[in-house]
Amino acid sequence: MLNTLARRTGHFFRRQIVTVRKYGVTSHEKVWKASRMSDVPLSRIDPVVMKLDSPEFHSIFTPELKVLSDLFNKYNYKLRIAGGAVRDILMGKQPKDLDFATDATPQQMKEMFTKEAVRMINEKGEKHGTITARINDTENFEITTLRIDILTDGRHAQVEFTKDWKLDANRRDLTINSMFLDLDGKVYDYFYGYDDLKKMRVVFVGNPSIRIQEDYLRILRYFRFYGRIMNSPDQHDETTIKALKENINGLQQISGERIWSEWNKILSGNFALELTLKLLECGGGKYIGLPEEPDVENFQKVYERMQSNNVTLKPISLIASMLKNNHEVLKLHERLKLSNFDRDLGFFLVQHREQEPCEQVLKPYQKLILLQQAKSYDILRDYAKELLKYQGAIQLLDELERWTIPKFPVSGSMLINNVSKQKMIGSILLELKKIWIDADFKLTSEQLMDYVPNIINELEEKLKEKKPTLDGERKKKLKKIK
Repeated sequence: MLNTLARRTGHFFRRQIVTVRKYGVTSHEKVWKASRMSDVPLSRIDPVVMKLDSPEFHSIFTPELKVLSDLFNKYNYKLRIAGGAVRDILMGKQPKDLDFATDATPQQMKEMFTKEAVRMINEKGEKHGTITARINDTENFEITTLRIDILTDGRHAQVEFTKDWKLDANRRDLTINSMFLDLDGKVYDYFYGYDDLKKMRVVFVGNPSIRIQEDYLRILRYFRFYGRIMNSPDQHDETTIKALKENINGLQQISGERIWSEWNKILSGNFALELTLKLLECGGGKYIGLPEEPDVENFQKVYERMQSNNVTLKPISLIASMLKNNHEVLKLHERLKLSNFDRDLGFFLVQHREQEPCEQVLKPYQKLILLQQAKSYDILRDYAKELLKYQGAIQLLDELERWTIPKFPVSGSMLINNVSKQKMIGSILLELKKIWIDADFKLTSEQLMDYVPNIINELEEKLKEKKPTLDGERKKKLKKIK
């Protein structure tokens, strides 16, 4: 419904919305309100549901917040905490980040802060209504003007500012994220988010399909907040799941970085297995970088083994359990734009998770670390530890934790006088390292240098075997001509 309305009125909005109104209700807001308010649940006549006096509430107050509050009071603007911080405080958690909402426009905030000599930073947020004030050169506060979404493309919105707190609450994703908290402790809850929080219900504000179509990233946000709020992995609202399935292809519009940011949090939270499986059941796999047939059985096995061993795997390690080869890791990386660390860890796990049995069981993992350049040892040690967690080899993990990486006693400079072909030095060092590791790191540099002549001979023999003869090359060319 909203998308249809947006298409019909898009030209009018683009032509008419030139400046942000300062006061009153525009015709745009009336249209938006009529289209949206008919799709949301009943709202409270009196939105104030309680007044907080909890340790979590009092913990947010700093001298800088007091300065900010006094400023807004001085200029007769309202200032309230918005969204996730309110939810966390009501759950008895100390919020990590505070987001503020106000009925002051960005221009009014800029004028106020300028008069009061308050520094403003990160001006990029202004077009969305956000001004960031730095108080006492100590603490930053992001304050956003109340707003409504005029046009959306499934990710970004064209906004218009309002003074109506209920309209701003109505544009938010989940009911539990739509509450406000003023600095006197009053909780404003228009759409029964507090009731849903007590009942442990994760539902969208109003029609879930409309809310998802406004921003398809909300599909993943739903799963993330489900993991944070719920006590059981299988109490999804059926209407919500139906809307997720109907709109799942919208994830193809979302950037890989944003998808990875949300999926990372899902896999780091509660019910990571069940929520990922539900996401796949909704048809999301192909839009988030997974192959058509991810190895779900192995994912379950690795996750349950992790749980039983009481260890934590990195999110990329859990995803790697669903991938069969390097190609699938590469396709995942192309979709999600992984960091170098995560990308290379994915390759590492897929390549080495099937280790061949060895009498000295730690030796293969030591080789994975040491048969590389010394500057990579620390990263490779982390990869090897993650591999052991992945495999459930907890005893070996303890041994690797206690193991001190020894120093290889031979350097390239020691070989220069013994090797005529300088290009061979890297290969010779690698072969010497293998000998040194197999001897439990006990050989000295002098003992290892004794192996150099034989290694040179073997390498030269291999080069001869690989190098085709001139006659052989001519014969190949003649066959191609014929």
